[in-house]
Amino acid sequence: MELRFLGAATTVTGSQFLLTTTRAKVLIDCGMFQGNPHETLHNRIPPDYDPAEIDALLLTHAHLDHCGLIPLVAKRGLRAPIFATAGTVELAGLVLLDSGKLQEEFARRDERRNARHAQAATEDEEAAVAEHVEEHGRPPQLVDPERAVLTQLPCAECTIELPLYTAAEAQSSLRLFKSIGYEKEIDVAPGVKATFYDAGHILGSAMIKVVASDGPGTPDRVIVFSGDIGRPATPIVRDPTVLTDADYVLMESTYGGREHDPQEESVRVLAETISLVAEAKGVLLVPSFAIGRTQEVVYELDRLVEARKIPRLRLYLDSPMASKATEIYRRYREYFDAETRALLARSDDPLDYPGAIVTNDASDSKKIKDSPRPFMIVASNGMLTGGRVLHHLKYLIDDPSATLLFVGYQGVGTLGAHLQAGAKEVQIDGQPRQVRCRVVSISGFSAHADESELLDWIGNFAKGKKRGDRGYPKRVFIVHGDPPAEAALEPKVKAIGFDTHVPTWRESVRLG
Repeated sequence: MELRFLGAATTVTGSQFLLTTTRAKVLIDCGMFQGNPHETLHNRIPPDYDPAEIDALLLTHAHLDHCGLIPLVAKRGLRAPIFATAGTVELAGLVLLDSGKLQEEFARRDERRNARHAQAATEDEEAAVAEHVEEHGRPPQLVDPERAVLTQLPCAECTIELPLYTAAEAQSSLRLFKSIGYEKEIDVAPGVKATFYDAGHILGSAMIKVVASDGPGTPDRVIVFSGDIGRPATPIVRDPTVLTDADYVLMESTYGGREHDPQEESVRVLAETISLVAEAKGVLLVPSFAIGRTQEVVYELDRLVEARKIPRLRLYLDSPMASKATEIYRRYREYFDAETRALLARSDDPLDYPGAIVTNDASDSKKIKDSPRPFMIVASNGMLTGGRVLHHLKYLIDDPSATLLFVGYQGVGTLGAHLQAGAKEVQIDGQPRQVRCRVVSISGFSAHADESELLDWIGNFAKGKKRGDRGYPKRVFIVHGDPPAEAALEPKVKAIGFDTHVPTWRESVRLG
């Protein structure tokens, strides 16, 4: 039995693991690499397996870095069922269709840009030839009959990044999805069973326990894939499930070496920030992931207005995907925690900020800047790598009365990470821009467990047991983290008593 690490190895994104037995091949997640430009190149490298040979795909949740390559793998021959919770199936459909549409739009944008570059280069060439004739009385020497020696065409910057897949291909891949419930063991492939447990990360998110054998008479191996582990006592979704037994554990480490602010402190800073924006008659811009963070931010804003702890500023929800995701959230109330269900029971919808303005059309989005101040904007995407939030950032970044509020993880190398680190000048659409707006970060709204919470979660596998006991993990693999986070977390997991390993991209490990 072998486990191959095809993503989320020494990086946060690109989650994909291949479990191979003598009887089956099962993928766990099939995510897109995001953020760091050097890592996103991995998305275009052919998979390290034949998609047609996969027997099942198990999906932890609907974020793009866990599901974003499913249409590409389906296009290349995947015909196996994709198992996920019902909430994840709906959210993944929303995410993948949007991803395909965006990729098509980016390709068309590249074509338009290339046409402009080619036209400009041609005009520059003609002007240079005319200048040469005026100065020397003759045209420049030609290297070939078609082109003057003075310029190089086509423009070296002109490239078209073809879509990994289209919206139609994303739609086609959705037919492979199969909805399953939490805590119900199912047969997913010959000799392989899986059980999904609530991960407390976003709606429908799961940890997956896989029980696999190489055939009759061979021992079962129990492998737990943590997915993204949520935080205890956060709003809306339930707490992460406590698991206690496994032979091997793949454990996320996104916030290794870091601790989040307490939830109460995060809410206090949010309220204080909004009050300062109101006093300055400014604008609050919140880059937020459409699924998970946007719903939690709206929840807290609604609670703060209800408690009269903040002024009721106009709120623009400038993310069509987030609006659709919120409607999906409302359809799965059984996934909510007790507090959220109690609010809904008394007709107090915590996912609905009073008077929020939803901007579905791009033209309406562009008009927001002309609104009377003060006001707030929540827009995607969360790491400032694209989306409508960049349009708002362009006109707010050099405005001292504006505040940029980060409420989620910022990937290494992203614009969000540079701003969060205190950059005074950044590039937006290739243009240098001075940073004059206020930049605030609140870590307590993260959907990921911090280091203490991660250690508490993995520590449950050691309680009441010692090394060698049944259910005591033989090895814990540290995944879903940048190298500094993994380096910080690994020795602390080892100190609990576990054998640990930090796998590299495409590394294979035998499971004895």
